[in-house]
Amino acid sequence: MKKNHLLLFTLLLAVTSAKAQDSFSGLIKSSPGDATKLFNAFAMPLFKGIGVDQNSGWANTAKTKKLLRFDVRITASGSMVSTSDKTFDVTQIGLSNHVRPADPNQTITPTFAGAKTTGPLLNIYDDNGNKVSSFNMPKGVISFIPAPQVQATVGIFDNTDFTLRGIPYINVGNNVGSISMIGFGLKHDIMRDIIGKTADKLVPFDLALAIGYSHLNLSRPLTVNPDPGSIPENNQQNTDFSNQHFEGHFNSFVGQLIVSKQILFFTPFLAVGYNTTHANVTSVGNYPVTTGTNLAPGPNFGDETYTTFTNPVKINENVLNGARADIGFQLNLGFFRFYASYSQAQYKSINGGIGFGI
Repeated sequence: MKKNHLLLFTLLLAVTSAKAQDSFSGLIKSSPGDATKLFNAFAMPLFKGIGVDQNSGWANTAKTKKLLRFDVRITASGSMVSTSDKTFDVTQIGLSNHVRPADPNQTITPTFAGAKTTGPLLNIYDDNGNKVSSFNMPKGVISFIPAPQVQATVGIFDNTDFTLRGIPYINVGNNVGSISMIGFGLKHDIMRDIIGKTADKLVPFDLALAIGYSHLNLSRPLTVNPDPGSIPENNQQNTDFSNQHFEGHFNSFVGQLIVSKQILFFTPFLAVGYNTTHANVTSVGNYPVTTGTNLAPGPNFGDETYTTFTNPVKINENVLNGARADIGFQLNLGFFRFYASYSQAQYKSINGGIGFGI
């Protein structure tokens, strides 16, 4: 089951990667400051969706396991990007005067989760106000952000569970990218702390506190070449563009209060809590950006010139920070488990899967 689940995710990564690569590559056509703002505004729904997914599916019941009892589960989450995050206005993100819309009336562009239509044309100007290049904002890629979770939970001492989850390192190839994740969580039945061993008889539900932390690594290739006909600004410009890619590191944390009630083999639950995600994203490698015109006499007079920037895009910020609520159920059919839940956080999301345990 684990191999099939990871294979499905690998195929999904491969299908979306080519579009994502073109989209992200097209954003690094301006100086580092402007490229970072464009990259951040375009990719923010992806970052938020990753965070919502990382914080999903940790638990489907407040009841904790007895010592060394365990379950193993394979689930998948999918966050649905809100309508307000499917577009943004390029004139409202603080771009410098070096990057301006070609048409002042065409300023709304799709985000990563937006429509699959090309965005407005942006012109790039040099320090003297001369137009030196232009590019179109990219199309949207996907509005439903998926993520798998493979996790194991074991009872470690009275009324407390420990959970380990992760995705083994998957490298789909140089043209697609790689992903990996590791995380851990704790859940403690506080009702038994309050009432004692008679809690099952006195109170008709279970109540627990749970926390979860996960760290996800994501890498995608990029391809940004010099504009046709452009030449290096001078002989000090690096012309090796072979190792371009972006690296993303996402740290997510969720804390929840969970209430559930087991009714034979069916356990509905409700959880409320708080979740955060911090993103650290960098475009690694050398990137040529057209910045001027060659004015030196000779055969290249009048040609556009490019400046090479190393690691131009650097994003380091909290992309998710707020309350969340989850509702769902767990089915225990002997050795097998079935899970499903719906979440309301910064984005709506769903989670479902199967498992086994004792």
